[in-house]
Amino acid sequence: MAGDDVAKMIGVGLIWGATNAFMRRGAAISSSASSRRGWLGPMLTWQYAVPFLINLSASALFFYLLGGVPISLAVPVTNATTFAATAVTALLLGEEMRAGPTFVGTAVIILGVWICVT
Repeated sequence: MAGDDVAKMIGVGLIWGATNAFMRRGAAISSSASSRRGWLGPMLTWQYAVPFLINLSASALFFYLLGGVPISLAVPVTNATTFAATAVTALLLGEEMRAGPTFVGTAVIILGVWICVT
């Protein structure tokens, strides 16, 4: 497996994580704007729809990557990176969280990904 594949897996995880936090914010905006739109509401709110489409694009890249890398490596690397990126992005967006445990958890995730790919 090439280092380029690992970089792509980490990239997918970063995109998924960042867009998760933005979609959560967009869903909150959508639900406060109008409850009459039902399930279609978030897709009519650009703050949700744009991150959602970016997230789907990363999903397409992930499925492409699965054709050339072991799933036993791709899933843990992308999911761990997603978790860490979601936490960091949410923190940067001002969401309330306990920064200390979040920082420690993110550091442990980064260590785990590093162990998996080396």
